[in-house]
Amino acid sequence: MNKISILGCGWLGLPLAKSLLSKGYEVKGSTTSESKLEVLKNAGISPFQIQLEEHQIIGNMEDFLKETDVLIIDIPPGLRRETSTSNEMTFVNKIKNLIPYIEKSGIQKVIFVSSTSVYGDSFPIKEITEETTPNPDIESGNQLVIAETLLQSNEHFKTTVIRFGGLLGDDRHPINFLAGRTNVENPEAPVNMIQREDCIGIIEKTLDFARDDNWEWNQTFNAVAPQHPTRKAYYHKKAEILNLPLPTFAEDSASKGKIISSKKVETILGYSFQKEI
Repeated sequence: MNKISILGCGWLGLPLAKSLLSKGYEVKGSTTSESKLEVLKNAGISPFQIQLEEHQIIGNMEDFLKETDVLIIDIPPGLRRETSTSNEMTFVNKIKNLIPYIEKSGIQKVIFVSSTSVYGDSFPIKEITEETTPNPDIESGNQLVIAETLLQSNEHFKTTVIRFGGLLGDDRHPINFLAGRTNVENPEAPVNMIQREDCIGIIEKTLDFARDDNWEWNQTFNAVAPQHPTRKAYYHKKAEILNLPLPTFAEDSASKGKIISSKKVETILGYSFQKEI
């Protein structure tokens, strides 16, 4: 189980690929950008330019998937946050186009990178586990739920879904967007975030089980750091640390939100989170 193909070598996929290479895996990686092919090649990744579109796939998907032990799908829905008023299933159609290629390739195991946006916010605020029925309140979450179901219900391969919370990294933090803003909603809602290093660690921990035929592969995991401060406390602290203007929050209405539990990641995968948010 040493040959990995990563569909989507972007913000998470590229450092994941580099980490897997350092651990002895053979890695193929895809990008939509021709200029990035050299970046992948120089990193030791076998590069492929592949573009998933609603009605077709552009690129050599057959060779990308050939002789692959585990396919990691890490492509964001790329949809607006507003709930769609149309029936356009753009992301879902991309996954539908991809599935026949996976079937034909003979790949048996897939990891699908999803999001905790499949769970809508609620009032009162509740704890969310993998047993909680998804109830997305944004279009990207809606299409992710459908994509998860399409992959996990396929009889030709098994798919493990990892639902990450808000993604954090040295070059990526929401305080850069929220700094100085006014009337920010849901000040008392808990944050559900995860550092990129832990995303990579959880995927790698999942891959460890790919070699175990007795391990049930078709699973779903929520993955967020165990710290859940309120939005107000968290963003004020981050703004102060980075010397940014504090955001102000709407205090005149009850906050809605959710607390995502990652206990299954810690117990079933045996993963210990490495970085605080």
